[in-house]
Amino acid sequence: MKVGLVGKPNAGKSTFFTAATSANAQIGDYPFTTIDKNVGVAHVRKPCPSKELGLEPNPNNSLSINGIRYIPVEVIDVAGLVPGAHKGKGMGNKFLDDLRQADVLIQVVDSSGNTDLEGNTVEGADPIEEVKFLKHELCQWIGEIIMRNWSRSARAVESGEKVETFLSDRLAGLKFSREHVIASLRKASISNPVIKWGSEEGLILAEFLQEIAKPIIIAANKADISSKENLNNLSKIGGIITVADYELALKKASEANLIVYNSGDSDFEISSGKLTEGQKLALQKIKDFLNENGSTGVQECVEKAVLEKLDLIAVYPVEDETHFTDGQGRVLPDAYLLPRESTAHDLAYKVHSDIGDSFIRAIDCRSKRIIGKDYELQDGDIIKIVAGS
Repeated sequence: MKVGLVGKPNAGKSTFFTAATSANAQIGDYPFTTIDKNVGVAHVRKPCPSKELGLEPNPNNSLSINGIRYIPVEVIDVAGLVPGAHKGKGMGNKFLDDLRQADVLIQVVDSSGNTDLEGNTVEGADPIEEVKFLKHELCQWIGEIIMRNWSRSARAVESGEKVETFLSDRLAGLKFSREHVIASLRKASISNPVIKWGSEEGLILAEFLQEIAKPIIIAANKADISSKENLNNLSKIGGIITVADYELALKKASEANLIVYNSGDSDFEISSGKLTEGQKLALQKIKDFLNENGSTGVQECVEKAVLEKLDLIAVYPVEDETHFTDGQGRVLPDAYLLPRESTAHDLAYKVHSDIGDSFIRAIDCRSKRIIGKDYELQDGDIIKIVAGS
């Protein structure tokens, strides 16, 4: 599961990326922490079962702070969003390659209206146009892939191949599943026979595919210098009021032991008496913003993308159902994010393919009830997998 971070030049995307991923050094060594300079690790928060059970956790693949589990998610800093990117303009080829990998997108929008679509300084730009701009680039890209050599492709469908099968194969490289295609075809309700499809039908289908398979969360960034009108307009279409600069400032102040702050908190505590007057004024400005808006918006964007748009749940596998430990005696060591409606068998494969292949049964560690491979996992489940040798 990967979150793609998208934004035009000077929208504040780099600051958002740094702010969202800057605390990762303390999380640990994960397979994707050093893949590429444009890949980072953010996290989502879930209640840690250790608090409910009265246990002290020993997290291995995540963090547990004050009863909250911080579970890592991969974030890709998507390159090159400029007009014509879907045709390869600018860094368009890199842009398209990054998009292929992403399951959900966070679009960082300059809500102040002080930059145009290419990032040049202007006055009075409409941030809603930024939102439309990304959707246009995405749908044009998807639509062109759908319609490539369509007359020849449509003949295969006319000869008996199911259109959903054909399209699933064609779009597999974009991480579009057969289920995505079927749902999009159903919603599009295109009446024309496949052989008569043109660019219009391709674009209609592309719009539904984008909404289903690459949904977008809007970060209304630079809210501290935006007009109420711009913020209200972005909020009406689901935009999250965001100031990435504030999140990054709080992270840096926390790392310097000047304040106590965790990502997404609605407040912070000053822990040092060595603040300059300038630092005090800056922190008070941020505190006022938090009091009005509840957070800087950065963590909220990440969590809405992962937990709401992708609808993932947290599950905790252990080896000892009595003590909630792994083979090394660590309490609740791992937390995995899986799609809602995943099964115990899916969890086994998530832990290791060999465990999935040799799955025998599972145990719900809270109730000590034996469950089968088709048991539908619930958010917060603690599960023991029993597998053959």
